[in-house]
Amino acid sequence: MEFNYWYITLAIIILINLAASIYLVKRDDLEQFQKVAQIILVWLIPLVAAVGLWAFNRSQDMPVSSSKSFGGGVNKNTDITGTGD
Repeated sequence: MEFNYWYITLAIIILINLAASIYLVKRDDLEQFQKVAQIILVWLIPLVAAVGLWAFNRSQDMPVSSSKSFGGGVNKNTDITGTGD
């Protein structure tokens, strides 16, 4: 019974590493050397590198929100009416 838990844990780690490896291979923004190096890291440091590299590469996909304009303009939240003269 004790070995069954080890087999299940090992199978889960292999599946996560395999999923991370496939994710890295499909990335178009990485060069070939970067893909190979990251996949080697995934298999040398199981689970930790897989999750870390997946999260890092995933963060590169998220769009950066544009900053809002700073400064003047009409503020509709005020009760002041007038031309400023």
